[in-house]
Amino acid sequence: MLWKLMEMYIENPDRTDLRYGYTTGACATAATKAALLMLLTGKVVNEVEIRLPVKKTAEFHVEHQTITKEYCSAAIKKDGGDDPDVTTGLYIYSRVELIGEPEIVIDGGEGIGTVTKEGLPIKPGHPAINPVPLKMIRTTVNEIIEQFNLSTGVKVIISAPGGCEIAKKTCNPKLGIMGGISILGTRGIVIPFSDSSWKASIVLGIRVASKMGMDFLVFSTGGRSDTAVKQLFPELHGEQFIEIGDFLGFSLKRAVDAGIKKIVVAGMPGKMSKLAGNNMDLHSSKSKVNFNFLASIAIDCGYNNDIVTRIRNANTVLEVMEIIRDDPKFTEAIRKKCIENINNYTENKLKSSVEIIKNEY
Repeated sequence: MLWKLMEMYIENPDRTDLRYGYTTGACATAATKAALLMLLTGKVVNEVEIRLPVKKTAEFHVEHQTITKEYCSAAIKKDGGDDPDVTTGLYIYSRVELIGEPEIVIDGGEGIGTVTKEGLPIKPGHPAINPVPLKMIRTTVNEIIEQFNLSTGVKVIISAPGGCEIAKKTCNPKLGIMGGISILGTRGIVIPFSDSSWKASIVLGIRVASKMGMDFLVFSTGGRSDTAVKQLFPELHGEQFIEIGDFLGFSLKRAVDAGIKKIVVAGMPGKMSKLAGNNMDLHSSKSKVNFNFLASIAIDCGYNNDIVTRIRNANTVLEVMEIIRDDPKFTEAIRKKCIENINNYTENKLKSSVEIIKNEY
């Protein structure tokens, strides 16, 4: 089945008609196929079709074609569909040339990051081209070698002009991928607002920290929490701070698997109220604030009936915090419940602590 990805849509409970995009790995593969075909035929290629890891094919429009006697290059404009992908609009180039030895050499050029730390699926010193895209490129080149009965080898250089600046908006610097973006993608397609890429970044962050000998991590549930908690632990390294979003249970399990010994979870009162109520997925579609539960906390803290009733009837946790005037007695009770739930969830395999970040951050 041929997919023209520009026309692919999915349905979402909250947003309809979301358009799929494609990964940097798919772009690099398509650009490589176009460049190699131009090198072998001497003809400009404007459209190219590749097979995706999801067992389908996709057609790409080729731009910036260059044909010389020594090499050919081509580019694919990255389109992440309706996903808020910072690499959308970036051109992924492939420069291809023939070499004497019958082998396929794949390297990174301008705008492609270099791995500098252990813990990633690529060894330090190598370009940040992940295993699945590497396999896609290599398989595609092999098919063309067989088609044209080549006896020589092929050298491929993937580049992304502007990738160095774009990479600063990603987690690459924290993961030790320096100087550019990564060529990624296990499926070839980008599903709008999917959880997979965020979870993958969490796993890589934990793995990198573990490989660096760090057994104490700080998980934050959002940007403001991350900023605030870094001020509380100025002695820690950047690799020890991981923004986990709503994926608390997932992140705790991965931390245990990696041998992490100590964890701090930092979040705003709303998220921490959900955790105190024993929710490990903090997304609004998966868990809600239980105001009856918060009212029971207020009773345990000794508040009068008027305050307890107002908490029970509150609309938001922010309103609850205003009712109690940020009383540390109440927030400490919430914090203890959070720690208790984390310890139960991890079977006490982590020494845990919780920081409830005030709403002013």
